[in-house]
Amino acid sequence: MGAKRDRGQSLQALLAEVRACTLCADALPCPPRPILQAGAGARLLIAGQAPGRHAHAAGIPFDDVSGERLREWIGVSREVFYDATRVAIVPMGFCYPGTGRSGDLPPRPECAHAWRARLLAALPRIELTLVIGSYARAWHLPQARGTLTEVVAAWRDHLPHTVPLPHPSPRNRLWLRRNPWFEAELLPALRQRVAEVLAGDRRGTPT
Repeated sequence: MGAKRDRGQSLQALLAEVRACTLCADALPCPPRPILQAGAGARLLIAGQAPGRHAHAAGIPFDDVSGERLREWIGVSREVFYDATRVAIVPMGFCYPGTGRSGDLPPRPECAHAWRARLLAALPRIELTLVIGSYARAWHLPQARGTLTEVVAAWRDHLPHTVPLPHPSPRNRLWLRRNPWFEAELLPALRQRVAEVLAGDRRGTPT
C-alpha cells in the first residue's frame, strides 16, 4: 500500500513540474500551458501529437471535434476518457505549437526529451497505448516502417499492447473513405481491446 501511495505522490510531483515547464516558451505563439492527463493506475495511454487551439483554450486534452471522434473510435464516454485513474493522455508536445500553412505545427521536441521517459516510467500499469501521428509513432513504434496507411494497416502486428491510429481530425475524412477496412476491421478490435483493458482496471486485476 505504501509503495502505491509513493508512486502516486511521485507522479503528482512530476506532473506539477511538467505543468510549470517553460522550456520552449520563446518558440510558442502563446504562453506555455502544458496539457496532459495521467494517474498512477491508468491502464490506457493515448500518445498524440500536441494540443490544438481549442484544447489550449480549455486546458483540456482532445476537447474538440477530434476528441469526439477519438472517443467514438475507442468506444468510451467522455466521463471515462477524462478519468485520469483509468486513461492517461500524454502527447509528444504538451503546449499548443501554433499553426502553419497546412495545419498545426509539429510538437516541440523539448517536451519529449525532457519529460517523456520520466512520465512513462511513472505509469507502470499501462497495458494499451494508442499511437496517434508520426511523432508518437517514431517514439513508441520505432521499428514500424512505411507510410501512415501501411503502418496502420499492420495494426495486428502490434497487438495486444499498441495500436497505431491516424489522427481523428475531420481533415482525415478522405483517408477514412479510401481505407474502409479501418472502420470495418480495426475499430471493432480496438473497442474490444479497450474494453478489456478498462474492465481489468475496474476489477483491479491485470487483463
